[in-house]
Amino acid sequence: MIPMPNTSVRQSGTSNDHVNDKQTVSQDHAIRKRMISKSVLGLISLFMLVPILIVLLSWTQPVADIWTHMKAYVLPQVLKNTAILLLMVTIISGTIGTALAWVTSMYRFPGQRFFSWALMLPLAMPAYVLAFVTVGMVDFSGPLQTSLRDLGINNAIPSVRNVWGAGLVLSLAFYPYVYLLARQAFLSQGRRAIEAGQMLGLSRGRVFFRLALPQALPWVIGGLLLACMETLADFGAVSVFNVDTFTTAIYKAWFGFFSLTTAAQLAALLIGVVFIVVLFEQYWQSKRGNSVAQGNNQRFEASKPANLAMTLFCTVVFLVAFFIPFLQLIYWTALNFRQDFDTRYIDFVTNSIMIASMTTLFIAFLAIIIAWIKRQYPDKSTKLMTTLANLGYVVPGTVLAVGIFIPIAWLDNQMIAFGITSHQVLSGSVIVMLLALSTRFMTVSFQPVDRQLQRLTVNQEAAANLLSDSPYQRWRQVMLPVLSPGVLTALLMGFVEVMKEMPITLMTRRQGWDTLAVRVFEMTSEGMWGRAALPSLLIVLVGLLPVWILLRQSDKQS
Repeated sequence: MIPMPNTSVRQSGTSNDHVNDKQTVSQDHAIRKRMISKSVLGLISLFMLVPILIVLLSWTQPVADIWTHMKAYVLPQVLKNTAILLLMVTIISGTIGTALAWVTSMYRFPGQRFFSWALMLPLAMPAYVLAFVTVGMVDFSGPLQTSLRDLGINNAIPSVRNVWGAGLVLSLAFYPYVYLLARQAFLSQGRRAIEAGQMLGLSRGRVFFRLALPQALPWVIGGLLLACMETLADFGAVSVFNVDTFTTAIYKAWFGFFSLTTAAQLAALLIGVVFIVVLFEQYWQSKRGNSVAQGNNQRFEASKPANLAMTLFCTVVFLVAFFIPFLQLIYWTALNFRQDFDTRYIDFVTNSIMIASMTTLFIAFLAIIIAWIKRQYPDKSTKLMTTLANLGYVVPGTVLAVGIFIPIAWLDNQMIAFGITSHQVLSGSVIVMLLALSTRFMTVSFQPVDRQLQRLTVNQEAAANLLSDSPYQRWRQVMLPVLSPGVLTALLMGFVEVMKEMPITLMTRRQGWDTLAVRVFEMTSEGMWGRAALPSLLIVLVGLLPVWILLRQSDKQS
């Protein structure tokens, strides 16, 4: 009898080989996908990091003659003014923001519900707008001093065009950073902090200083450091007050001394100061933890004098920091509209919308890619590259303008040397602005997209993989519906931030290519406050969008 071949064993072996081959192919595909994803993220991170590296490398090309002048006449005043501004913003914005956060989160008084959100409205008004409105109102020729002179009162208000006036205005512009974070901290504590302290025999005032404030301190300091970073990055407000800081010194070195190298070296010094602040901010952010608001709806009642004092305090801050400047902008706009509005404003608005739209779409696209790669491969290298890709937001616009312009100018010169073109085609183009603005505001788009993507659970993602083998179908049916709220927030906030940005557009645009922010700078440089009102009002109205978004998010948490 001839034995039959064991076909079942052979078929089984063939089947196992086929399964093993599929697993090998799948593993190879996963490895290739991981390498491609990491490479893409690495390229994006390098793109964002290049301007900073270029600025730091500028110290390899010393400019001795200009630096002799800088050390003798510029740097001492710059360092002094910067220190004064940081100290004033820390004290004033910290005091105002923390006090407002405490009373609006813990007490019920007339106007409390209104002031809870209204006190965040100064975020919609750029610091340079608040600066020129303040100067225009209280300067010698302004309406306030003119009215006082008509009443026979002369020299009642000292000049505000100095570092002290700039520090006060910057404090009013940036206190909402402290207010927002401190209020979250106090809301998370609820009534328990006060009730626990009162059970120990402490008054409410002592409870604040001995219990509530120490617990909220990491949040308060986090807000203060954000305000300090904005102070270091400010260019428009200090220009209005004629105060020399690092940002104005960089501008003057570039456009006054025509020395891009000196501007880059000053920018490198500013980066050093900024990164010291960033290190402190990261430290205190780690101290904050993940406190979640508990919905502190039951607030304490206070005496009538205390209620009056709290209402008066909130009213004064709201009026000075937002409402009066906003009304003054409307008045100046109505007064100068016929004289100032012409066909040029079509270009101002068109240019502003165009560069803001291009930048916003670009960084939103990059934000989706970065957030998705971060989710798929959450290892240390991915986290590091993600941090580097979002590093531009802590770097002042003047620094990024210099860091982008230097390699672009070098590339232009190389193209001319090789006969590709006879003149510079990249310098002063929209491409330069797009690159610099994208680097600056990458994190503005990334944060809401990343937060929204974190809501996608592992089960939802697994279900999406089962529904379809097509990546396109999975993204269209599952991923995009989940991501769409975050992407919308990223688009709105990115658009508004670019619309408000002044130094990057001012320093990298070609001559004659003006935006609303550049128009504000040109008019305020000549002291034409009334003619700067119309573009400023448009910027403020657009700036109300992100404030509205922040208010909605705050309402969901409280």
